[in-house]
Amino acid sequence: MDIKLELVAVPVTDVDRAKAFYERVGFHADHDVTVSEEIRFVQLTPPGSACSIALGKGLTRMAPGSLDNMQVVVEDIEEAHADLRARGIEVTEIMDMPWGSFVYFSDPDGNGWAVQQTKPRGS
Repeated sequence: MDIKLELVAVPVTDVDRAKAFYERVGFHADHDVTVSEEIRFVQLTPPGSACSIALGKGLTRMAPGSLDNMQVVVEDIEEAHADLRARGIEVTEIMDMPWGSFVYFSDPDGNGWAVQQTKPRGS
């Protein structure tokens, strides 16, 4: 039996601000549907990913900014670091660990993201 992760809710305070931020990061906006005054569903997908994130109103009981250490994987951490900075995203410097190289950033609500190159630089 296959089990595929398809969608992760990201709790935010301002849906439009969060949507604009994730589009600036490079995520593609797949859907933006207002179902009712209580429910709005925005789905965004990172380039090349089979899993998307959902922002919105009435989607989760998590507190805005409470999601920590969501992780995306890239082939080249130096390229990802430069690209994110060029897009105006505040990212950490590259950190090298025995299991990979990382940069970190947070969305406007403080939801934390890790960007990982699985093969450490210089390996």
